[in-house]
Amino acid sequence: MNLQELLNRYKEDPRLFQLADRLSFAQPQHISCTGLRGSAPAFVAGGIFLHELCGSLNHVIVCEDAEAAAYLHNSLENLTGALNVFFFPSSFKNRKNFRLLNASHVMLRTEALTKFSSPPAGAKRVGALVTYPEALFEKVVLPKSLAGNIIYLKTGDTIDVDGLREQLVGYGFESSDFVYEPGQFALRGGILDIYSFGNDKPYRVELFGNEIDSIRIFDPETQLSERKLLQVSIIPNVETQFDSSEKISLFEFLPENTVFWLQDKALTLEKIRVQEEDLQLFLQLRKEQEAQPAIPEKSRTGKGIKPVSYDVSEDENREVKQVIVPEDFITAEFVEKQLPLRHLIEFGHTAATAGANGAFYQIDFNTKEQPAFNRRFDLLISDLKKWESRGFGLFLFAENPRQLERLNSIFEDLKAEIPFTPVATSIHEGFIDEDLKVVCYTDHQIFQRYHKYKVKQAYNKNKALTLRTLRELQPGDYVTHIDHGVGVYSGLQKIEVNGRLQEAVRIIYKDSDILYVNIHSLHKISKYTGKEGTVPKVNKLGSDAWNRLKEKTKTRVKEIAFDLITLYAQRKAQQGFQHSPDNYLQTELEASFIYEDTPDQSKATADVKKDMESPAPMDRLVCGDVGFGKTEIAVRAAFKTCVDGKQAAVLVPTTILAFQHYKTFSERLKDFPVTIDYINRFKTSKEKKEVLKKLEEGKIDIIVGTHALLGKDVKFKDLGLLIIDEEQKFGVAHKEKIKTLRTNVDCLTLTATPIPRTLQFSLMGARDLSIINTPPPNRQPIQTEVHVFNEDLIRDAIYFETERGGQVFFIHNRVQGLAEMAGIIQGLCPDLSIGYAHGQLEGHELEARILDFIDKKYDVLVCTNIVESGVDIPNANTIIVNNAHHFGLSDLHQLRGRVGRSNKKAFCYLLAPPMSTLPPDSRKRLQTLEQHSDLGSGFQIAMRDLDIRGAGNLLGGEQSGFMAEIGFEMYQKILDEAIRELKRTEFRNLFKEEISKQEDYVQDCTIDTDQEILIPDAYVESITERLSLYTRLDNCETEEELQAFAAELQDRFGPVPPQVTDLFNTVRSRKLAVELGFEKMILKDEELKCYFINRPDSPYFESETFHNILSYIQTRTNKARLKQVGKMFMLVVDDVKNMEQVVTFLRRMHSEVVSQAKAGAAAQRG
Repeated sequence: MNLQELLNRYKEDPRLFQLADRLSFAQPQHISCTGLRGSAPAFVAGGIFLHELCGSLNHVIVCEDAEAAAYLHNSLENLTGALNVFFFPSSFKNRKNFRLLNASHVMLRTEALTKFSSPPAGAKRVGALVTYPEALFEKVVLPKSLAGNIIYLKTGDTIDVDGLREQLVGYGFESSDFVYEPGQFALRGGILDIYSFGNDKPYRVELFGNEIDSIRIFDPETQLSERKLLQVSIIPNVETQFDSSEKISLFEFLPENTVFWLQDKALTLEKIRVQEEDLQLFLQLRKEQEAQPAIPEKSRTGKGIKPVSYDVSEDENREVKQVIVPEDFITAEFVEKQLPLRHLIEFGHTAATAGANGAFYQIDFNTKEQPAFNRRFDLLISDLKKWESRGFGLFLFAENPRQLERLNSIFEDLKAEIPFTPVATSIHEGFIDEDLKVVCYTDHQIFQRYHKYKVKQAYNKNKALTLRTLRELQPGDYVTHIDHGVGVYSGLQKIEVNGRLQEAVRIIYKDSDILYVNIHSLHKISKYTGKEGTVPKVNKLGSDAWNRLKEKTKTRVKEIAFDLITLYAQRKAQQGFQHSPDNYLQTELEASFIYEDTPDQSKATADVKKDMESPAPMDRLVCGDVGFGKTEIAVRAAFKTCVDGKQAAVLVPTTILAFQHYKTFSERLKDFPVTIDYINRFKTSKEKKEVLKKLEEGKIDIIVGTHALLGKDVKFKDLGLLIIDEEQKFGVAHKEKIKTLRTNVDCLTLTATPIPRTLQFSLMGARDLSIINTPPPNRQPIQTEVHVFNEDLIRDAIYFETERGGQVFFIHNRVQGLAEMAGIIQGLCPDLSIGYAHGQLEGHELEARILDFIDKKYDVLVCTNIVESGVDIPNANTIIVNNAHHFGLSDLHQLRGRVGRSNKKAFCYLLAPPMSTLPPDSRKRLQTLEQHSDLGSGFQIAMRDLDIRGAGNLLGGEQSGFMAEIGFEMYQKILDEAIRELKRTEFRNLFKEEISKQEDYVQDCTIDTDQEILIPDAYVESITERLSLYTRLDNCETEEELQAFAAELQDRFGPVPPQVTDLFNTVRSRKLAVELGFEKMILKDEELKCYFINRPDSPYFESETFHNILSYIQTRTNKARLKQVGKMFMLVVDDVKNMEQVVTFLRRMHSEVVSQAKAGAAAQRG
């Protein structure tokens, strides 16, 4: 029996027949469905929606609030599989601001209204809307105005392009280079991109002259097409394009045959009344503001007058409702009059009340909510057995089929035979229906995880652009060239070579020297990333200062890497303990994790286990952002070692963290047979002695502690695993200590310092790395709002949090005014206890205060930004940051990462002066944060300066000094080189397998030609886009990447011109030349010169490759000849007209020469 049969049971239920029968009456019916708990309403509504008798009815389901509506919409969609169930949200960003629109919500409203305004031909009904009171409050556009303003485009149509552009501009669309958000269009050659307000992704129309050749949907982030469509409709912004005279209420908009479902009638009316009051206040405030004379900047302190700022920066004005009049909204009184005119079904917990048209008809359901099992599987099993014995059908719902498998394996391990039906779809809340005899439980409630709803999102330009601008170069940016040092980028320049145009990057050095960098050498320059706000020293061309600095860095890096590799070699030779494979306890522990594992996390867990189960000692480093689940991996590993009868030690840098990890581990393992204890300086020496004694006797399985664990008096009975958290915070002496401990014990290190990809590869040889880049999927995004300092707001936020049993961080980054700030908050909330803490307190005092906060002795902790470094308080779910405009992006991201660590909704309020008074960069920073509310979405942004702070410590000793001088990316490149050299020299034996695969004599090959090789302006107009394409092309490593890149260009800009094809061939020939051992190639006047390595004593000239090239020239080709200039050799090839011929020649030679060399090397090894 599956989901379909379960739905059929509902459809055949006599109560649903009664309901369907009532709905077929001509007279409006008022029906009350009582006793619907959990997600039962979704089943009833779904049953009616699919019922034959109700095939011609439209439905509007009004839930209590936005969240309930989103959950019900998801459950309904999952159950019915219907494509015509629409989510209908309110169009504003904030509940009390009737001016700022939310683009995604406007898009969802438009999509639904368009479907209802022009129903498909022959259809009896359109579908269902799921909504909430605030969304009902707004009026909508008249169906005929909407239908008259839609532009229809169909493949094969002939269109007037200019006329279409004028029409789009008239509808409020604006032209831009690339399309990122609803309301934009772009025309590039024969390609027209349009982002309509009625679809969550933009359309790409390819024209052949004036005829529409094809229409595709494309992804605004990658700008790549996804699938073809035959026809599309382009819809303008319904919220801003039409005036009040063209608007009516949703009740009047929807056809006669619409049934209204209300979760709570009284609450709906109450909420609409609140909206009416809010609207009045809003309009009054605006009136007062307009009447007020402009306040001079200096007196705008917020004392006396609270300036409420409604101005909006230029680029946002499409998302603003210009005219706000009461006529655009409805009243509660109007709703009360409208409801009796339609069929009305009430399905909430409150009893229905008789309406204006008299009595109502009641249908009783008998359902109960899913009980809480607190992750105790024995309770769950006995509960399911009880229902099964009474003849109930058992259904377990989970979005992820793997969860159902996990449940099954837990039941099997606990020897419980439970015949349940797995349903791989999600409903929001489980329930038991006593009449139909079914039990529907959800996996997220069994495991106590947060269940996230999905709502279609319009793409947000700022999201796309913030990430892109980090990578893109703008004139005036500092760049580092690997051979010449730091300079200033000043744009692209066209250069003429033998009468043909080429493009180069212009970099200005000290004393206005100019360096032109060929577009084939773009991989040699990188954007300078230094600490935010620091200005690097610009180098002088031709001086050796840069080379000295580079060499110095390299020697330093080599020293550190040398130690690391030596340690690695020792460990490889050691024999460690081999752990046994997982058993049911491990499976149960992992299934009880309240979040769903991300692919990265599963992979890291699997890697750690694989290392533990192998005989060599593990040495793995796990990196991931705050809240990405590193601790969970540590818990699983520690538990695995305990199951094998060994002990685990967890080493942390600070006393508070020790206490915190102790709490986390105890909490996670409370249902399992392990003992956990901790050592830090809060314990008396007597307590410490006792703990150490137990540890030695093996009575403690997991011990958490600071570096006290490294003391001489600490003895383990049988240590199996050492876990080191935040390794970068330990001093050198402690690290030495750890090294001695670690030679034959499995070792797992965790760090939050995100390691950029390239660094990770270069360290691959030194230790095994797992990187967790994806945030947990069902963590709730942290609701982030930017406000002006306002005491009412602060009081409301604090009370909201404390009333649900939580705590609040209030960040005020001035030690001087901290106590006063705590005083102000105490004044606002006299009945709460307020504590404060800052970094200048004595160590023990600071720790005591933070521990008091963890122990819930304070409701609010007023503090400086000391909390950003790792204090993890799951009960604090609101953070208020005062003067947020003074913080850098990554600081704010780290601070925000302190809340939202449990499965409760978290809030972050950033208090700053009115947006209009802030400098543009502060404004952009705050807006960026407001948009990137997801956990880890800030990863890309906030990592900018964390890159610089963190990577310095990764290799041991501090190298930040060098990093500041050469920039972060250049530092990585040098690191790569250094490690490659070490592997080839001192540690040749250790890495012999790796070296035998590619003995590289040449690192890079420069190419110089007189061909016209560039991206023409007519093909890609935007300069930054061209540079970004050049850079990406230059970094393509494989033929597959090149092919994909060519397809992308064709998709985005139309057919690829010959100059660009030549550009691709240049990249191909560079790769081939490096493998053949050429350092430089010049193609001029139809002659190709290939220069061999610049050092006559290089082992290259002894190698198989070189000998094969010689024999190839003598026997296989008559075009090429060797030429000697001084001590140097070069290969000259005649009659080469273009890059395509270069590639053909090199490929032919490569296939002969390199394959022979490889065969020879294999024979030698054999």
